[in-house]
Amino acid sequence: MSAAQTIDDTAAHAPAPAAQGLAGDAASPEAIRKLSRSLARAKSVKAQKKALELLKLSVAAIRVGDFEKATQRALAALNHDETMGVGWHVLAICQEKLNQFGPAIHAYEAALQLLPDETDIAHDLGRLAQRLGYLDIAEKLLIKYLAANPGHVEAVNNLACVLRDQNRYNDAVELLRPMLEIESDNAVLWNTLGTVLNDEGRLNEALTFFEEALRLDPDFAKARYNRANVRRPLGDIKGAMEDMAAAMPGAETSYEVAMMNMALALMKMGQAMIPEAFEAYEVRLDPNLPDAMQVAVDAPRWNPKTDDVAGKRVLVVGEQGIADELVFSNCLQDLIDAVGPEGQVYLAVEQRMVGLFQRAFPQAIVGGHRAVRLEGRLTRYVPFVEEIAKTEAKMDFWVPIASLMAVYRPTVESFPGPRAYIVPSPEKVEYWKGELAKLPEGLKVGLHWKSLVMTGARAAFFAAGFQLWEPILRTPGCVMINLQCGDVSADLEAAEAAGVYIWTPPINLKDDLEDVAALSMACDVVLGPGIAGTNIAAAARARTWMVVAPDDWHLLTTDHYVFYPETKIFVRQAVNGWPEVIGRLREALDRVVADGWNAA
Repeated sequence: MSAAQTIDDTAAHAPAPAAQGLAGDAASPEAIRKLSRSLARAKSVKAQKKALELLKLSVAAIRVGDFEKATQRALAALNHDETMGVGWHVLAICQEKLNQFGPAIHAYEAALQLLPDETDIAHDLGRLAQRLGYLDIAEKLLIKYLAANPGHVEAVNNLACVLRDQNRYNDAVELLRPMLEIESDNAVLWNTLGTVLNDEGRLNEALTFFEEALRLDPDFAKARYNRANVRRPLGDIKGAMEDMAAAMPGAETSYEVAMMNMALALMKMGQAMIPEAFEAYEVRLDPNLPDAMQVAVDAPRWNPKTDDVAGKRVLVVGEQGIADELVFSNCLQDLIDAVGPEGQVYLAVEQRMVGLFQRAFPQAIVGGHRAVRLEGRLTRYVPFVEEIAKTEAKMDFWVPIASLMAVYRPTVESFPGPRAYIVPSPEKVEYWKGELAKLPEGLKVGLHWKSLVMTGARAAFFAAGFQLWEPILRTPGCVMINLQCGDVSADLEAAEAAGVYIWTPPINLKDDLEDVAALSMACDVVLGPGIAGTNIAAAARARTWMVVAPDDWHLLTTDHYVFYPETKIFVRQAVNGWPEVIGRLREALDRVVADGWNAA
C-alpha cells in the first residue's frame, strides 16, 4: 500500500461517516427513522404481530450499536414472516455493520425484490456495492434512487464518490457543482469535492476544499484526515501529523478507525519511525478494511515475541500485489537464518513469480498462493502446503510477509546492502540479450509508464499521460523497449504515428514474468514509476531508474530506496510533477549516451 485513501461521506440517508469507495453508516439516525416508519406501514399489510415486535427490538439494538443482538432479532422476525421486506432490510443493515458483506448483499436483494418501490433499499444496496467495488451496479442503483428522489443531497454525494472511483473526475465535479450552489454550507459536499481533486492529483485545489469543509465544520474528522493526507506530499509533515492526531478521536465507524490507523502507519513509515511504524502497519489485516487479507492455513500465526522459530516449519504468505511481495521479501533470508537447517521456510507468492523466488532463496520451498472472495472478503490459501501436509508434518506457524519487517528491520541501518530477491533464468537472460542485439544500435531502455491497476488515486500516483513521455522516447542514442503490461495498443499506435520506434517483445508482459525479469536484466536500464514492473527489475538487481512520489514511504527519510539501494530514484513534485521529472530522466539518459554510466 503506497498511498493512503481519502475519506468521504458515502452516507445512508443522512450525512454519516464513511470512506472512499466504501459504504456509509447504514444505521444513521435518519435511516433508523425510516425503518421505524416502514415498520409502522407494515402493520397495515397484516404482517404478523410477533415479527413486527421482534423487528422493533432489532432496530432498538441497532440504535445502541449492538448489531449481533439486532441480527438475532431480525432473523427471529423473518422466521415468523419471511415475506416481510422491511425485515430483510433490517437484517441487511445488521450484516453490513458486522462486515458480513455476502449475507448483507443477499438480504438487500431480498428486501428490494419484496419492496421494489422502496428506493431507500436501492440506495443502501448501492452504497454496499460501492464498498465492495461493484461500481457499475452502485451507479445504476443510485441513479434509480435519485430518479425517485431528485436533488437528494446524500445520494448525489454518494454517486459523485462512485464516479470518482471510476476515474470519471469531470463527471463527479459536474454532479457536485450545482448541488454546491444550492448547499454551499454543506461540509460533506466540499469534502467529497476535495477527494475527487485529490484522486486526480490536484492536491493544492483539494487542500482548499478540505479547508473549506473544516471552516464550515471544524469537528469534521474525515475532512481533517483527508487534509492530513494532502499536506504530507505537499511537504507539511508537521501539519499532516497534527491533523491525523486530531482526526483520530472523531472516527465514528470501525472502518474509519482502521483507515486512519493505516494512514498513520504509512506516515510513521515515511518518517522512519521504526519499528513502531511496522508494528502499526499490522492494521492492514484489520477485517474492518474491505481489502484486508484473510489466510486459510491450518497453523497458528507466528508471534515473534513468544514463539521461537528455530527448527520449526514456517509458512510465509505474500500479500497484496507483486510489488509488495518483492519489497517485503527483504526479510526472507533473516527468517531462513533464524529457522536454521533443522527447520524449513515455505514461501507462498504470486504463482507467476515462483521460479524467480525459488532461485533467489534455494533454502526455502516456494509455491504459489491462490485467492478467492468469500463473503466479499479476499481469502488467500496455499494449495502446495496443503499437499505437503498430507504426507509430512503440518506447519508450526504462518506469518504474513510484511509482518517480518517489525521483527528484522528495527532501524534504517538494519536494512541489508544490495541483494537480489528474485533471480531470472540465466538462459533466458542470454536469450534476450541476443534478441536485443538484433535491434538498432543504442542503449536498450526498458520502459514502464503506468500501473496496470489505475483506480482512484493510483492514476495520479503511478502514471503520467503517455504523451508526456515523448522526451524519453526521442532520446538520441536510445532504443525503447516496451515492458508495459496491459493493453497499451493505443499508446504504441500514437508513438508509431509520431515516428517513434518502440520495440515490443513477443511475450505476454502481464503473465510471462520469468521473461519480463530476464528481459529487464538484458536491458541497459529499466525506468518508470514504482509499479510491479520496475520492482521486478530492481529486485533482480537490473539497473533501474524509478520515479517516486515525494511522500513515498519506502525512502524512510533517506535519499534512496532502502529496499533496493542500487536503484536510482527520481523524486517527482507533488503537483504537476511529471513533466519536470521526465525532463530530468531525459537529461540523465543524454549524459549516459554522451559520457557513459558514471555520468548518470
